[in-house]
Amino acid sequence: MADQQARPDRDNRQTEIPAIRWEEPPEGPVLVLLDQTRLPAEEVELVCTDAPALVEAIRSLAVRGAPLLGIAGAYGVALAAARGFEVAEAARALEGARPTAVNLSVGVRRAEAAHRAVLARSGDPTEAATAALAAARALHEEDAEASVRMAAHGLALLDELLPGGGHRILTHCNSGSLVSGGEGTAFAVALAAHREGRLRRLWVDETRPLLQGARLTAYEAARSGVAYTLLTDNAAGSLFAAGEVDAVLIGADRIAADGSVANKVGSYPLAVLARYHHVPFIVVAPVTTVDPDTPDGASIEVEQRPAFEVTEVTAPQVPVSGAGGGIPVAPLGTQAYNPAFDVTPPELVTAIVTEEGVVSPVTAEALVELCARSRQVTMS
Repeated sequence: MADQQARPDRDNRQTEIPAIRWEEPPEGPVLVLLDQTRLPAEEVELVCTDAPALVEAIRSLAVRGAPLLGIAGAYGVALAAARGFEVAEAARALEGARPTAVNLSVGVRRAEAAHRAVLARSGDPTEAATAALAAARALHEEDAEASVRMAAHGLALLDELLPGGGHRILTHCNSGSLVSGGEGTAFAVALAAHREGRLRRLWVDETRPLLQGARLTAYEAARSGVAYTLLTDNAAGSLFAAGEVDAVLIGADRIAADGSVANKVGSYPLAVLARYHHVPFIVVAPVTTVDPDTPDGASIEVEQRPAFEVTEVTAPQVPVSGAGGGIPVAPLGTQAYNPAFDVTPPELVTAIVTEEGVVSPVTAEALVELCARSRQVTMS
């Protein structure tokens, strides 16, 4: 079960409302989400009291972004355990909510494993629920720390590739604090450059059809005081041709073992443009986004979204009349091709930036080494 409550407007500072948080009111624990479908018009919180409500929030993109989905999945398992629901059933439902984002299944399995281990040892459901919540909180904290480290590694790489500062960075979709336990992935790098006085301009792709760039990245950039300019996705080519892009920075929802990168649809065309114009194409993502069990890009399951997201336009507080709750922009009955993601092959990726360092050139061997290094750090 979920309900929404509006928050009052604030001044133009970076939002203090976290994208996700766990609360324990007298009536029982809940997971509170910032409803990203309502931004930037209003800051509204979605309160989830059970796993099915969280599954729906994930599917509707009220909560989204690879790292945050991992955190949400872990908290969802903890919520099911704390509320006395069947944990395994909740875990499978959560895992299936967004099939392309590997972080979601990573978070779900981590909390589920913690719950299962304690339950097997003690037989105490309360103690097992506490263990699941501890696993979720640990993942949340680790992601915040990873965000800081990715930003540092990414800024160092930019300074190496583009000495002298004045970076003009193009980004796609949203990769800031709205997708993370911290300040994000690719956006965190741009934000670090801004704070160091080395960001000249952030170019923000509108990111059709759901406008995550226009609604979310622009929202975060404005609240952080970042100099940014919004453009439609199909204007990126003219921007490259004019020599106005120094680097492309994007996040990732899954990185296959060979280095193929699944990210919001529209990322692959940017990689092609960047290669033709000799512009670095940089992916910023935590190590948990690397999936050794997915051998290559062809093996990545790409989520297909509903047609109405293309045939209708939705906006908060706007009267609607379409089947999907939006304003129709195509004739009734129009079919639409609407993949949520596309896949960029490793040969088009200049570097992958993670909290454990930078992989460049991007090869299967380098990713194996990176993951092994990450496991050693975790175990120590």
